[in-house]
Amino acid sequence: MLGDRLRQMRSAQGLTLRELAAKMEEVKVTKQALSQFEHGTAKPRPTVLVAIASALGTRPARLLEEPDVKVDLTGWRKRSRFGKQKQERIESLSRKVLEQRVRLQRLLCQENGSSLPVHGLPVTGLDDAEDAAENMSKRWHLGCAPIANLVDVLETHFVHVIELDSNRDFDGVSAVVRDKYGRVVAAGIVTRRGIPAERQRLSLAHELGHIVLKVDASVDKESAAFRFGGAFLAPREVLRSTVGCRRECITDEELKLLKNRFGMSRQALLHRMNDLEIITDRYYAWWCREINVRGWKHKEPDESAPELAWWLPQTVQRAFAEGLISRDDAKDLLGVQLDVKMPASLVARQALLALSVEERRRRLEKQAEKATPYTEEEYADCQEFEEDEPVE
Repeated sequence: MLGDRLRQMRSAQGLTLRELAAKMEEVKVTKQALSQFEHGTAKPRPTVLVAIASALGTRPARLLEEPDVKVDLTGWRKRSRFGKQKQERIESLSRKVLEQRVRLQRLLCQENGSSLPVHGLPVTGLDDAEDAAENMSKRWHLGCAPIANLVDVLETHFVHVIELDSNRDFDGVSAVVRDKYGRVVAAGIVTRRGIPAERQRLSLAHELGHIVLKVDASVDKESAAFRFGGAFLAPREVLRSTVGCRRECITDEELKLLKNRFGMSRQALLHRMNDLEIITDRYYAWWCREINVRGWKHKEPDESAPELAWWLPQTVQRAFAEGLISRDDAKDLLGVQLDVKMPASLVARQALLALSVEERRRRLEKQAEKATPYTEEEYADCQEFEEDEPVE
C-alpha cells in the first residue's frame, strides 16, 4: 500500500524520483531507494518515512492509509502530444482530490452520488443523446430555463469540479468514485483552469455525458457526449422557441445575446442550431469560415469569467468550524492556510472534546473543586433577583 500511495502523491506534485530525493534535506535518500519503496521491494525506516512525508507536504499516516474508495477515470480529451508523465500527474492528482472530497462528504454525513445514473442512459443514435439530456434535467429538477450556474448544479449533485493548471493539449477527463461495495458515492470532472465560462460550461456538460451515457459501439462516444452537452445547456424546445424552427440569417448581435442567455460560445450555439436543423449545413459552414477569419476560433470577443466552485471552500469552512478537521487538513484540501480566528472558548471546548472520556471527567472534577461556592449573602441576592418581576 505504501508504494502505491507514495507514487500517487509524488506523481500528483509532478515530481520525479530524483526531484523528490533532492527535496529531502534532513534525511538523505537516494533515487534508487525511493524506487524500491514504490515497488514494494523495500520498506523505509520510520525516520525516512517522516522525511518523505515532509518533502511531499503530508503526514506519514497519509502514506500508510489504504483508500476506501476506487476512482475510475474515463473519457480523456487530450492531444496525442500530451505526454505520459503529464497524464499520470493528472490521474494521481485527480484520485487524491476525489478521495479527499469523499472523505469530507462522509464527515458531514452528506448525501452521496448514488442517484447518478453512471453509464445508465443508453445511446444507439445521436437523437438518444438529446433524450438523455432531457432525462438528466428531469432527474435533477432543473426545469426548462437555461442553467444559470452549471458548476453549482454539478457540485450540488456531488459531481465534483476540479480545475488544474495545464496547457491546451489537455481539455478534460471524467471520473467515477465507488466504495468497496461498488456503489457510486461521487463523480468528478477535471478541466483546465482559466478557460472562459462559455467553453468551461460546454466542457463540463460534455464530461457529464461521458459519465451518464452508455454509448453503443456503432456511435462515436465523443459525438454523443458533445450532443448531450449541447442539449443539456440549450434544450431543443427552449432553443427553438427562442430563435425559431428555421433561420436563414442570424446576426452577430443576436448570437451575442444568445451567448449570454445560454452560456455557450457562438461556435457551440451555431453547431447546436445546425444539429437541430434550424440552420442549414451551408449557412453553418459560412459562419465557421467567418469565425475563422475574425480570429474567434480560439478566443471569442466578450468572453465571460469562469464559473467558480463553492462546495469545497464552504464545506471546508464548515468542517473546520465544527471541529471535524484541523487547520492542516484544511490547508491540504484548499491549498492555502485558513485565515480564521476561533473564539478562545470554542478552541478550549474542542481541545477538551479531543481528550478521552476519563481525562475529560478528571479535568472537569478538578475544575469543579476549584470553583468558589456562593456565600449565603450572594445566594440570597440570586434568589431575590429570580423572584423579581420581569423588567419591561
